[in-house]
Amino acid sequence: MIEMADADILPYSLEHNFWTWSAQAKVKPIPIKSAKGVYFWDVNGKKYLDLNSMVMCANIGHGDERVIQAMIDQARELPFAGPQFATKPRAMLGKKLAEILPEGLTKYLYTLGGADANENAVKLARAYTGRHKILTRYRSYHGATFGAAALTGDPRRTAWEPAVMPGVVHFLDPFRYRSTFHQRYPEVDEEEFSRDYLGHLEEIIQYEGPQTIAAILIESVTGTNGIIVPPEGYIQGVRDICNRHHILMIADEVMSGFGRTGEWFAVNHWGVVPDIMTMAKGLTSGYAPLGVVAMKPEIAAAFNEKVYEGGLTYNGHPISLAAAIAVIEVMQQDRLVEKAKISGEILKNMLQDLKARHPSVGDVRSIGLFAAIEVVKNQQTKEPAAPFGGSSPEMSALRQYLLDHGVYLYTHWNTILIIPPLIITQSELEQGLSVIDQSLYEMDKVVNH
Repeated sequence: MIEMADADILPYSLEHNFWTWSAQAKVKPIPIKSAKGVYFWDVNGKKYLDLNSMVMCANIGHGDERVIQAMIDQARELPFAGPQFATKPRAMLGKKLAEILPEGLTKYLYTLGGADANENAVKLARAYTGRHKILTRYRSYHGATFGAAALTGDPRRTAWEPAVMPGVVHFLDPFRYRSTFHQRYPEVDEEEFSRDYLGHLEEIIQYEGPQTIAAILIESVTGTNGIIVPPEGYIQGVRDICNRHHILMIADEVMSGFGRTGEWFAVNHWGVVPDIMTMAKGLTSGYAPLGVVAMKPEIAAAFNEKVYEGGLTYNGHPISLAAAIAVIEVMQQDRLVEKAKISGEILKNMLQDLKARHPSVGDVRSIGLFAAIEVVKNQQTKEPAAPFGGSSPEMSALRQYLLDHGVYLYTHWNTILIIPPLIITQSELEQGLSVIDQSLYEMDKVVNH
């Protein structure tokens, strides 16, 4: 292995790498050296509390030796086999997934991550139904490849239009804080709120023609667009609409799965089983790249005689599969799903306290350890601290304050996302929220009262 001094990591990285989601002249990466539990350290020894699970994926925390050892053992036994081979980890992971997934999702297609999981879900839905349109929501993110970018509703898709995949129709989200339908009546009850947005979806379906729609794809809980938790009855209503029109329901659980919301999968909160479910991120806790498309057996059976035209070289990579098996076992042994549910209630109370103290906090939303603070310039008008799809000097300064004080998290437009490893303790949550609290006092100074 090439030897390199810690001091050389950043300059050589900047010299030779092209950075994603970045203007190349402005990129300022943290030169990271190591990570353990809920913390990571840079090359200068500075310690950061990781409130973003690195990329919303390190659900079991960093550096778990049980997962590392499982990957080492697999590398020694069989480091690689092509996707056309049956392997021990492929057989074992299927059994483990069947233990934890909603009942009826028994067939699994392995992918490299969340974006291609969503693209394969679309291929399956279109081939199975013989229809071509896919409905997704505006406040959604489903990946950055051309197909997944088309599925995405937020402005991250627009950079590549019109080259993205055709056939996608977007509809509005049941987002209470910024509800289009309830600006004059914000206190409408949950049942009516859900009914209004389900009615909107039904209207879109009628305009498009249900006979043209293959699937409705939704994030079970909206992720980077602000942790939008669906109101009671909404997910069940989407399921009913799909049943009535013979449309497949696809649940994107790439971020919300594997204990993040206090259940193994977010759809479990509402007792709904989708026809297809996609997952990644927490599946391996970031220890190796892997995604899964889980489907009902009748969808898989449609390809018993017809060839499924899809697949990539590293689908079902043995080391990634071994990592996923080990991660699921760690979660079961350490009861991390149950822990996330308990910690989530603690976090919810902390967020309510923050909201009460800061005029710059317009709304707080959470389910399990999946939370967002919406930062505003005016609580009455709900003017965001950064525009939808953009940034602002205030939000940039807030994030820099957090980094300076050893807290790493993701600020997305005008929201602060809090998505820590599920192993986080109450004292570690208090540590992180204390720094966020101080950063918000700075933001309060620019609020228009």
